[in-house]
Amino acid sequence: HFVSGLEFDLATSLVGQPLVRQQVMKGVREFLENPNPVKPLVMSFHGSTGTGKTYVSTMLIRHLFHSGLQSPYVHHFSPIVHFPHAEQIERYKESLKHWIQGNLTNCGWSAFLFDEMDKMHPGLIDVIIPFLGPSWVVYGTNYRKAIFIFISNAGGEQINNVTLALWRARKDREEISLQDLEPAISKAVFENPQSGFWKSGIINEHLIDFVVPFLPLKHHHVKQCVVSELVQQGLEVRPGVVQDVADSIPYFPEEEKLFSSTGCKTVASRISFFF
Repeated sequence: HFVSGLEFDLATSLVGQPLVRQQVMKGVREFLENPNPVKPLVMSFHGSTGTGKTYVSTMLIRHLFHSGLQSPYVHHFSPIVHFPHAEQIERYKESLKHWIQGNLTNCGWSAFLFDEMDKMHPGLIDVIIPFLGPSWVVYGTNYRKAIFIFISNAGGEQINNVTLALWRARKDREEISLQDLEPAISKAVFENPQSGFWKSGIINEHLIDFVVPFLPLKHHHVKQCVVSELVQQGLEVRPGVVQDVADSIPYFPEEEKLFSSTGCKTVASRISFFF
């Protein structure tokens, strides 16, 4: 049963993200156990670079769809790649709408990943809205079994600040709750005029089911990433190398050097320097 497979993977391979594990499993479980969901599952992943957002969305897709990201039912957008020119927004809106519609007519059980949601033109977000809500038939398609995942760095800085403040208040990251982070994410993402989500009906209509915050990673998390990367590359796991790679990454804030500035993002490329 792939729900338990996903749970196992999140527990064993995802480093330092207790809240993510909890939110994603809750969302997926509730959604899949419901034979007649009222609306698609909509999850929004927030956090700074290298904290695991793409990693988790890929893992999720791999468990849900036989051929993972290669599946014809999995659709992946990046605004910079697919919608680069602001002046062509009307054309993009038209094609995005037809595209989602066409794919859902084809197969209601589809997944849509939107990368770098913070760089997405607000007008484009509005096109997605009718597909996310609980109305029964949109454009003649039944689309309630779809999954939408929005990924953005927006809110990352705020999540980092809250995590840091809580650490200074002696609160362990395992004790950090969604309630600790939600106000900060809301402010950064949903109330920020520069953010693609701003003024989009997604927020007013409460169409996001799960906001999933990715916390900044500490030194020992980066070491775990180094170890799994070495294993994946078939290289010997030498403690000295693990330490050196982890130490070569920049940490913030200036004085405590507590959290990795790039998460685990650059680990793979750095390993080659030590071999």
